[in-house]
Amino acid sequence: MDLFEYMRNQEMESSAPLASRMRPTTLEEVVGQEHIVAKDKMLYRAIKADRLSSVIFYGPPGCGKTTLAKVIAGSTSAEFTQINATAAGKKDMEQVVEKAKKTMGMYQKKTILFIDEIHRFNKGQQDYLLPFVEDGTITLIGATTENPYFEVNGALLSRSIIFELKSLEVSDIKKLLQRALSNEEKGLGAFQAQADDEALEFLADVANGDARSALTALELGVMTTQPDQDGIIHITKEIASECIQKRIVKYDKDGDSHFDTISAFIKSVRGSDPDAAVYYLARMLYAGEDIKFIARRLMILASEDVGNADPYALTVAVSCAQAVERIGMPEAQIVLSQAVCYLASAPKSNAAYMAIEKASQAVEKTKTDSIPVHLQDAHYKGAARLGHGIGYQYAHDFPQHYVKQQYLPDSLVGSKFYHPTQIGYEKKIYDHLKELEDLD
Repeated sequence: MDLFEYMRNQEMESSAPLASRMRPTTLEEVVGQEHIVAKDKMLYRAIKADRLSSVIFYGPPGCGKTTLAKVIAGSTSAEFTQINATAAGKKDMEQVVEKAKKTMGMYQKKTILFIDEIHRFNKGQQDYLLPFVEDGTITLIGATTENPYFEVNGALLSRSIIFELKSLEVSDIKKLLQRALSNEEKGLGAFQAQADDEALEFLADVANGDARSALTALELGVMTTQPDQDGIIHITKEIASECIQKRIVKYDKDGDSHFDTISAFIKSVRGSDPDAAVYYLARMLYAGEDIKFIARRLMILASEDVGNADPYALTVAVSCAQAVERIGMPEAQIVLSQAVCYLASAPKSNAAYMAIEKASQAVEKTKTDSIPVHLQDAHYKGAARLGHGIGYQYAHDFPQHYVKQQYLPDSLVGSKFYHPTQIGYEKKIYDHLKELEDLD
């Protein structure tokens, strides 16, 4: 590192955002995540003993993944290198590996490579790391907000220990905010700022576990608020609310939050809990989810989970989909809420869904028998002369418009695919089919 690079790094460090400046440098300074960094836990012992193997930190934004990597950097005797997968490529990794080989050969020192946003690397880039992680040339620390079991190669996962970090509690974030206010070297202590407990509670709560958001809001408040007559910058709840005007919702439309929330939404509707269902609906709408996506899922659910227990449910869902597409937000939320409350409150049956599942399995696993002759079409050219349609009995010519005859192919005679429940309207279907059976 030359003088100019040193001066640049010093300037960047001093002018960095508060959340970056206040990152802990030791394990003792880390707030939260006791389930993995408490003194009796494996990660704590491994860092303290400088015996860390390859790890992947997985968790929501602002929970401390990069912080833990920085703590490891300050605690290890190994060479520590950091790259970000959003900007780095294979060439950058080649340079890291080449330098790691020289460091091991010349100084017998290991190299720890921290890759932030590791899920951004494609399969080829991740595959490149495998042999060097395998032979110990580098110890990998990966950080990701996405489920590593979906986004990271299985081969890398098998060579790494996965640690899931949780969102920080309100009390954890309040502690960090108080630390930032009092720290004169790296924090806001030199500004003589004070914050009401109500303001700190508000910031910690609205940040939804994201310490970075809370610290950024606090810094904005301190830097833009004029001191009182006594020279003290006073941060009230009103000022705090101006600095973080909307609750942080962890919702990546291509990531875990998206799938977890829609899963909870569907399961709540299926479970007949309209309160939970409309809550998850509100959560998705607040985060900007596509209303057409929600409407499509409701149409599927209306058939899959409500089915013939309330055949009108599909009509409601289809009407909802048409309405939200035509009127858009914000009024579409009313239509969605109506449909969600109706579907969640409706009687449930998956009998129709199971019927097509069983029928599809039969098609897949049995040979394709000929359609019974009496069911074959007799109208196209020459079909009647071949005997097609002969013997067919027209149901409407019989009492109750029903006549027993073979409809399934020979190999499937007697098979049952649809088993109507005795719930809601489907009980009427059940009773009707039972009456027809009794006529046989």
